[in-house]
Amino acid sequence: MTDYIYSIEAKSVNKTFKKKNIKINALKNFNIKIKKGSIHGLLGPNGAGKSTFINILGSLVKKNTGNINICGIDIDKNQKLAKFKIGIVPQELNIDPFFTPNELLELQAGLYGIKKQERRTNEILNNVGLLEQKNAYARTLSGGMRRRLLVAKALVHSPEMLILDEPTAGVDVDLRRSLWNYIKKINKLGTTICLTTHYLEEAEELCDNITIINNGAVIMDDTKSNLLKSISIKTVLFQVKKIDKFPNELKAYNPIFNDGHLKITYDKNITSLKQIIDILNKHKIVYQEISTYESDLEDIFLKLVKSS
Repeated sequence: MTDYIYSIEAKSVNKTFKKKNIKINALKNFNIKIKKGSIHGLLGPNGAGKSTFINILGSLVKKNTGNINICGIDIDKNQKLAKFKIGIVPQELNIDPFFTPNELLELQAGLYGIKKQERRTNEILNNVGLLEQKNAYARTLSGGMRRRLLVAKALVHSPEMLILDEPTAGVDVDLRRSLWNYIKKINKLGTTICLTTHYLEEAEELCDNITIINNGAVIMDDTKSNLLKSISIKTVLFQVKKIDKFPNELKAYNPIFNDGHLKITYDKNITSLKQIIDILNKHKIVYQEISTYESDLEDIFLKLVKSS
């Protein structure tokens, strides 16, 4: 097995599409490093370039320039071996409706040249919760089951890296949680995960590192914890009976009084909650309860995309 640090390492990747004599720069000097053994989030709005990059990894699209290594293998020098190192779960539910899960996994294993005695069809179907449906036609499966079947197909050749393109799109909350748990499980067993998602809660729940892209370029790349630290805005709600007039010292914190709640927004790197409480006490503003809210990944995402 090749010794490598990064499961995916892309340097200065560019991809231009031509549409009606108009050039569209889908990727512009795109750089990303996905550390071996991590769960890495690739986030961005529609048209940001996420699917283009994934299609390049899967050899469905050819890059114009740049270098990409998959699990230490240069895709230009050994495309076949590089493709064997990854499993890709696409957004689209591209499953033949007249095959059963068992048949689909056996066929997929055959395409990868896996010998009969080395196939793990039942084990994989059991892991994704489809063993009972192994002989049911795919057309009879629910949308969530089909989504899990796509994950199963991507795992037949035991890839070192799994790429999940919007894996929980269109599934209910309970199933989403179930898939999250399975993603964590296979990651703990050693599989590197790259995840694209529109659900920022999903990225916050699963990912160790996050790359945010827009208009084909990287606008932020860091650990999740560092990203969350990068926005220091905090909100505090005080439950109060009434406020006749905001004290001047409070006006700097954009106070809003609505339905018995005083909302105050402040920068925790500049102001402490104690300072705000001291202002309220000084002006005899009586409160019963306090609730505080930190910035989350959605705040960061929206701020970065808006400014890029």
